[in-house]
Order: sequence, then C-alpha cells, then structure tokens
Amino acid sequence: MIASFIQWALKSRLFVLATAALLMLWGGFQASRMPVDVFPDLTAPQVVVVAEAHGMSPAEVENVVTFPIETALNGSPGVRRVRSISSVGLAVITVEFDWSTDVRQARQVVAEKLQLARATLPADMPPPQIAPAASVMGEIMFIALISDRHSGADLKSMADWTLRRRILSVPGVAEVLTIGGNEKQFQVTLNPERLAAYGISVDQVLRSLRETNQNVPAGFYKEGGQEYLIQGIGRIQHADEIGQTVVATRNGQPVMVRDLGTTGVGTAEVRGTGSHNGKPAVIFAIQKQPGANTLELTQRLDDTFAQLQAGLPQGMKIEAKIFRQSDFIERSINNLMSALRDGAILVVVIVFAFLLSGRATLITLTALPLSLLTAILAMHALGATLNTMTLGGLAIALGALVDDAIVVVENIVRRLKQNAEQPAEQRQTAASVVFHATREIQGSIVFATLIIMLVFTPIFFLTGVEGRLLVPLGFAYVVALAASLLVAITVTPVLALMFLPSAKSVQSHREPGWLQALKQRYQATLTAWVARWQSVTAVALAGFVAAVIGLATAGQAFLPDFNEGSLTINVVTLPGTTLDESSRQGQRVEEIMLAQPEVVSTARRTGRTPADPHSQEIHASEIEASLVMKQRSKEELLAMLRQQFAALPGVNVVIGQPISHRIDHMLSGTRANIAIKIFGPDLYELRKIGEAVKTQVTSVPGAVDVALEQQADIPFVLIKLRREAIAQYGLTVREASDAIETAFAGLDVSKVLEGQASYDLVVRFDPRVKASFDALQSTLLTTTSGAQVPLSALAEVRKDRGPNLISRENVQRKIVVMANVAGRDLQSVVNEMRQNISRAVTLPSGYHLEYGGQFESAGEATRMLTFLGAVVVAGIFLLLYLAFRSARDALVVMLNLPLALIGGVVGMYVADGVLSVATLIGFITLFGIATRNGVMMVSHIRHLVEFEGVTSAREAVVRGATERLIPILMTALAAGLALVPLALAAGEPGSEIQAPMAIVILFGLASSTLLNMMVVPALYLRFGSVARSDRLPEPGMLEAP
Repeated sequence: MIASFIQWALKSRLFVLATAALLMLWGGFQASRMPVDVFPDLTAPQVVVVAEAHGMSPAEVENVVTFPIETALNGSPGVRRVRSISSVGLAVITVEFDWSTDVRQARQVVAEKLQLARATLPADMPPPQIAPAASVMGEIMFIALISDRHSGADLKSMADWTLRRRILSVPGVAEVLTIGGNEKQFQVTLNPERLAAYGISVDQVLRSLRETNQNVPAGFYKEGGQEYLIQGIGRIQHADEIGQTVVATRNGQPVMVRDLGTTGVGTAEVRGTGSHNGKPAVIFAIQKQPGANTLELTQRLDDTFAQLQAGLPQGMKIEAKIFRQSDFIERSINNLMSALRDGAILVVVIVFAFLLSGRATLITLTALPLSLLTAILAMHALGATLNTMTLGGLAIALGALVDDAIVVVENIVRRLKQNAEQPAEQRQTAASVVFHATREIQGSIVFATLIIMLVFTPIFFLTGVEGRLLVPLGFAYVVALAASLLVAITVTPVLALMFLPSAKSVQSHREPGWLQALKQRYQATLTAWVARWQSVTAVALAGFVAAVIGLATAGQAFLPDFNEGSLTINVVTLPGTTLDESSRQGQRVEEIMLAQPEVVSTARRTGRTPADPHSQEIHASEIEASLVMKQRSKEELLAMLRQQFAALPGVNVVIGQPISHRIDHMLSGTRANIAIKIFGPDLYELRKIGEAVKTQVTSVPGAVDVALEQQADIPFVLIKLRREAIAQYGLTVREASDAIETAFAGLDVSKVLEGQASYDLVVRFDPRVKASFDALQSTLLTTTSGAQVPLSALAEVRKDRGPNLISRENVQRKIVVMANVAGRDLQSVVNEMRQNISRAVTLPSGYHLEYGGQFESAGEATRMLTFLGAVVVAGIFLLLYLAFRSARDALVVMLNLPLALIGGVVGMYVADGVLSVATLIGFITLFGIATRNGVMMVSHIRHLVEFEGVTSAREAVVRGATERLIPILMTALAAGLALVPLALAAGEPGSEIQAPMAIVILFGLASSTLLNMMVVPALYLRFGSVARSDRLPEPGMLEAP
C-alpha cells in the first residue's frame, strides 16, 4: 500500500507540490492568527459561590449560611470536592467537579442547587452569587489609579463607576476587582437626644427614608396627536433633600430628618486598602475569561487605558506597568521561538555537513516547515492555542522531523551514485531508482515513526492538571511527526526525482573524504568488537545498572520551578489586628521589596476586596512584585528576602509566584507547594494539632514559608437582647436589632443616584458611640413612646472571644499547615514530613490528616505513566515482531531502551537531579527516538541477507552497520543538536518544562547512539536471526525487494 502511495506521488508531482505549497501558505496564515498564551487552559471545572452575610460571626455564618449551601451542593452529579471558608460576614464555597465536566454544565447545576438552598438561608441576607468564570491563570494584569491632589473617595468613585465599567466591557475580561480609596456614602447621623425630644424611634426614621427615594410612573396622556409620558420625580438628587424628608408630625408641625440629626456626604468604613510602590492607590485586579487570548486582550486593555487616561481629571493617572502576565508570555514565546530558530539552523548545518549538497539539504529541510505548519493546522482545527507546551512539543520534535527525510534522501543519493557507476546499458531510470530507494527503507521509517508515536500514547491518558498541561505537548509532537512521515514518502521523493539526478554530489560518484574515513575507522573498530559480545554486554549492563540505581535514588517533583519574572507575597499577621496596623505591616514588607534592585514595582492589597471569591481577612496582605533580574540569581534574591522578612515581628510571610501558586490553590485549596490538612470537629483541638504538625514540618530541611492557617480567637462584643426588657419598653426584637445595627454599623436604607453611579444612603449614630466599651453600653436607644434607655437596659453587653475563620472541606472542619520547598526536591521533603508527623503527632479519635499539593498530581502522573509505559514496551515489541517476524530481532532492537536510559539518567542529574513529569516525558520521547536507530540498522542487515545475496552473517552485520552509520549519525545529531538551544535555555521563562526534557533526550541520544553502533551489532551477530544456521524467518513488513 505504501509502495503504491509512493508511486502515485512520483507520478503526480505537480499535485503533490501544489498541495504542499498550499499547506504552507494556509498553515502560515493560521499560525499568525492563533491565540497565544502561557499555558493551555488549566482551569479546573469549579464554581465559586460567594454569600455576603453582613456582620455575622464566623460560627453563625457556618451554621446558617455555609452548612445549608454545602448540604444542597453535596451529592450533585460530578462533584468531587466542596471547600468552604466562613469568616466575618462572608461565606465562600468552592465546588470542584470532575475534570471531564463541562464548566457551563457545572455552573447550571450549582445555580439550580442554590435556588433550592435559598429558602433555608436568612431572609434578610442578599442572595448568594456565583463568581464569574475566570481562568486559573488569575489576574492577567494589575493597574493602579493614583493621584496626589484628589481624595480617596474621588479615586474610588472614578475607579468603580467609570474605569471598572469600561474595562469590564472589553471582550475577554471576566472580572475587575478594585481595592483601596474610600467609598462615598450619603449619611444621616442621628442624635439620640433629639429622637427622644420628638418621641421618635429609629425604626420610624428608617421607614421614612426607605419611602422617600423613588420615582413614580403615572401612565400617559394625549394632546394634539402627541403622547406624553407622565412621571413623578421623587428620587433624592442632593444631600440637602435627605434632610427634608418628613418622619412624623408633632403639634401640627412636620418633623424632618434634619431636625433629628445631620445629613451629608461621607465615606464608608474601610475594610481594605491598596497601594502602589508604597503609596496609597486604588488597585485593579483584572481577570480574563477562560480561552481568551492574553496578548490580544492586553493590547485591547492598553488601548482602553489610553482612552480612559485622556478623560480623567487633571492629576489622576493610570499606572498600567505594575504586573502584566503578557510580559511572561512574550518572554516565554520569544525564548521558545529562538530555540526553534537556533535548532533549525543547527539541523541545516548537520544535514549539509553530511550530504555536502545544497540540493539534498534543501530537499531534506522541506520537511521542517511542512511538518510544523501541518501540526499548527491540526491544533487550530481542535481549538488549541500556541503556548509554551505546544511550541515546546514542536521544539522537541524539531530534529526528529527531518529524520525520515534524511534517511530517504541519504538512501536515494547512495542508490543514485551506485546507479551512475553502472554501465550505461544497465542503468535504471531516475524515477525507478528513486522509487526503489524510497521503497527500500519505507518499512523502517514507517515502523520507527509508529513506535515513536506509540511511546507518546501514555501522555494522552493523563488526567487532571497534568493532562491539561502535557497532552497539548504530546499532540503537537505526534502530529508533527506524522506529518514528517507523510512528507518523507511523498514530497521528499518528488523533489529528489526533480533535482537530485543532475546534482554534482551524485555525478561525482564519491562520498566526502571525512565520511569515508569515518566509515573505515568505524568498520575496523566494529570488526574487532563484534566477536567480543561478552565484554560489550558487560559494559552496557554495568551502565544500565548504574542508571537504574540513579533513577531509584533521584528526587521527585511534579513540575520544575517556573521563572515568571514576578512574585506574589502573602503577608499575614495575627487575627483581630486592625486594618491600619495590618496595612502598616504590609507596607513594611513592601518597603523591603522595593529596596531590592531587582524589584521594579509593587501593588499591595490589604484586607477585603468586595465581591472577590478569594478575599482575605483584614489581617492579611497580598503583594504583587514585578522583577528584572540583575547580578543576583533568583534563589539569592529569595534567600535575602526570607532573611529580612524573618526579622519582622508578628508577621508570617509566604513567597510564591502568581501562576505557580494559583495552580497550587487549584490542586489543594492552598497557595503553597504542600498543604497538610487536619480534619476534626473541635476548632481548639485542630489548632493544637496544627501547632504540633507545624513544629514537625519546620524541622524538615528544605521546607520554607511554613505557616499554620490563621485560625484564632478574636475579641467580640456580644449584645444579648433581654426579651422581657424589650417587651416592657414596647419594642420588637427586629426594632431593637435595627436600632443596634444603626447605632454601631449604620444601616443601608436606599441608594442615591448620581448620573450612572449609585451610592448607599446610610443611617447611623455618631461614631463616638464606639469610642469605648463603656460608650457602647451607654448608647441611648429611643423607644416607641419616646423614652430614652441605655443599651445595657435592653441587653447584656459583654466581651467574649470567638473564631475568626472556620474552614471546611467535604462537610468537615479543617485547619491547614502549608509550606513551600526550596533547595530540595518536593517528594523527599513530603516523605520526611510524613515520617516526622507520624512519629511525633498522635491524633485523637475522630481526627485525621490528608496531604495535598503538586506531589499528589506528580504521584498520580508517575503511576499512570509507569503502568502505561510497561504496556507501551509490550506494544513496541509487538510492532517490532510484526515488522521483522522474529522475536530475537525485536528484542535486539529493544536493547536501545536500556542503552538510552543510561545517558538519560546522566542528563537528568545534569539538569537538576529531580525526576519530574517533564523528565518522564523526556524519557518517553527518548525511547521512541532511540528505537528508530535499531530499526534502521537491523532492517538493513536483513535486507542485505535477503535481497542482496550476502551470505556471511558477520559480513552482513558489519556491512549493514557501516552503511547505516551515516543516516543514523545524521538523524541522531539532527535530533540531538536541535535540542541544544532548548537545553541551554534552562531556567529561562517558557523553557522550564522543555529544558529538562531536552537535556534528558540529548544525553540519552548520545549514549544510545554510541552504544547502538557497538552493542546492537555485536549482540545481533550473536543472537539475531542472521546468526541462525538455517534460514531467516519469512520476510516481515519492513522488507521490500
């Protein structure tokens, strides 16, 4: 079938070349339009529910908000985990679905369950909201609105009602969260004495203000053929109008709000602050939608910022160069494109050095752009993006893409030279020579390529984040390789027929001198070594044993460390700390950051961001810092920062990177490499166990940024209403509760519109009522009869303590000990932690531990790849047996697997000595490429015996290996040297995963090629089918006359 295909291609040359040209043009056009991102879409199918429960304690939030929502959500189809956090006035419930679940279906399921849960929630709380579907890559950009002449309220109003709305309208933006500045409010500050003098209760004032701010539609009237809309305007336009609201009538005179207190414009109580480079600012966190093109979205946002800046008041400025994920993407893509370019140049040099023919080199290299662009077209058809994984797959495949074409061209050139040496009457036509030369090696390249594609099969069975990350890499590699095979048996023979017969390199009938010398030296060495198969085997076996030992003792990790060019710093102080003090602590950390020459800019968010599903408490800060590395390495910078942060009293600082920590958070719910979750019913026992676990974790070398989740008791003032006293004064519990909330927190009663902006209308008491505990107790409340009574007469007011935070997972309370890893591999640190904790920490009945983080994914991926790797090895054997019809020959070819492992393990230790998913994929790739060499050698030896009349087994082995030396060296050097730029880019953005793969493949190719040329011939002569005294087995699928 393949022979017929080759013959058809040679007869349809114009069609083949036109199709190839069309593919290149179409592929180039689509490549210029494809979305570009840093990674494939890693977003897990999860839905976040945010429930605001203003002023409730965490325990009450857990009981009346979190638990009913969890109960409704648990048991939903596809749900694998439900996590929740109950804090002061807020519940955040994260519902994680199976990786195969469509996120739109997941959101529909959660929305339906929330409708059922709504009836069980408190009637006066706002409905729970489903957070927008945002990418796991998180914030693609931070910007700041700053001014040295405007108030915080002006900045906040401009940010919320002008900038945020405009940014949200940009296609691809999922959410814009703002923090910092002061929120404008229309305020009514009541005077308890005046309320008492007029005999008016707080409830009457609230009712009047709720009813004073509305427009009334009154239908239509017609006049003179014209229809007029009748509308009553009653909305409040100015603060003065609030004071003109009538509350009651006394002695025939109206009592207005202005008679009971003061009205005006003020600012709401601040629960979060923002800063840029240590100065107050409003910080915008911009999140993108899943699948949006980050680079295009960033450009659209930059254009929008330029338009917005032109319309801002004098003195206001948008700082858009704080943190931009597009910078990391551009650096990563540029690094990979440079590696692709440099690798292609090295491939050109290698091919030309061996063929010494410009025509043959160009024909061979035609496979590169055709294969790459065909792979891009296939990715485009499946909706994939150009990212570091897909480009990395193409970069790793770069050298292998010309391997098939190299073998075809080298064989055609060799056969054309032999044909030219024949007498004129015995010469075949050029078409016949090209056809038979291509057909001669068609089987070896087809089966070798199939084997390489087969070894990549396990990648496509990976699930979870590792599957989302690595499947695009494998897909790009396999499709490009399949395209290169198709090019090698169609376009390459056609071009060879058109341009090679008249080439000088063919007409000269001679090989380059250095190649002849290389062949002669190799032939002499091989002739001496083939008889010493015991010595050759012993050397190879010793290397293999050493490699296995090295592999068994290597460290393990999930993914290599990324170099994102930015840092995420989490600063946590003691729960119960005021926002002002927490902000000061965060600013001290920010100042330390800005003192480092590598830090370009910082953006700090302290406290709560309204509507943020990942919001922090006011005792926590998050700082984003952009870096430009100088003389110091990144490790030295981090060590210096940790040393300086350790000197800050009462502060725990965790250093991470934006994308890495978001992947950690997606995997374990914690923004750290390792999360040790302790489950149990009692919060105090959980904290006790957590401290013990933290002590053991801290003692492990390599564990850094160790922190216990900040669950602690914070001071409360409890106001327990006395029902008898309330009834005695003619109040209801609701009236008393509203009066208390009005006095101390302020009560929202309406919204005041100013253009397109709306601001809360809040009724409150003078803030001095909260000046001290005695002032709280003495606060005067007005009864329905007009009498004034202190709060202490209606309620028991006392100080107490309660939890600041209650964390739950799968309906169990938990506390988390988190840690990052530096200077050691992740798996060994986790193993030592397990040993220390199991030895030193005794868990009471009803309590248990779980470990979470990247190592879980690493373990799962390793188990899956190991199991499927064994299946693939069996599959390789079956393919080789199908090719050769000889189990002996198949096993000899498979010797390249352990031979490749030797160099691969050396490469792993040269890289970082850690066995990660990246290096595992490197080994997988290496095994496929290495097997190709054995296939080409053994198939040619058999060809000599079966079709060229070589009767001596030794002669067949030596001659076959010598004749295959050049194509094997060419393919190995092309595949290997194409990876050199990628290997040298280790540590650069975008090459964190590909560089370890490249180093493993590079070293493995070196060992397998060297040993393949010595060990395989020696063992094939001793054990292969040519060594048998009778005949060879019947021809396999590789043999072609």
